[in-house]
Amino acid sequence: MPLSLLWLGLTLLGALQTQARRPTPDLIPAPPLLRVPLQPDFQHDKFQGKWYVIGLGGNAVSKEQGQFKMYATTYELKEDGSYNVTSTLLKNEDCYHWIRTFVPSFLPGQFNLGNIKSFPDLHSYTVRVAATNYNQFAIVFFKKVTKNQEYFKTTLYGRTKELTTELKERFVRFAKSLGLTDDHIIFSVPIDQCIDDA
Repeated sequence: MPLSLLWLGLTLLGALQTQARRPTPDLIPAPPLLRVPLQPDFQHDKFQGKWYVIGLGGNAVSKEQGQFKMYATTYELKEDGSYNVTSTLLKNEDCYHWIRTFVPSFLPGQFNLGNIKSFPDLHSYTVRVAATNYNQFAIVFFKKVTKNQEYFKTTLYGRTKELTTELKERFVRFAKSLGLTDDHIIFSVPIDQCIDDA
């Protein structure tokens, strides 16, 4: 399969970008959800708001792609406990907004994509907040199954465009605990266009 969708975004679907990649058999297997930590005592109201995407790691992400332009993802808590999630990114010098809904599952801090039927090739989409202190950083895990292939990514969010070296190293350790290598972990280049108005 010469083309695939690259996951960009904390999403929490993030923005997908078509890119060439290795044949499908080279995909690192997605870990079972039970192996992915879940933020204890997840606080829905504290997690909402704007997050900048600082880092990405995933089985369809490659260092060969180089750095990516930073984008922002905003979580807006609704009365039913779900989030309206808007990713804002700069694409071809235009601001692009992608809106979707994350519906809470039976576990606090775990979500499923709402209205999944509008994505015919998507069989499942799970979001799991692995770690956050709410006011500085979050590490979020995403897993999707499409056309009998499992793709996963993890995203490092920051409330600001810069995070400490220690938090970036923590993110890299987490990504590697999922089976990813350095070749599957990239960091963003901070920008101002579009994302500061999001």
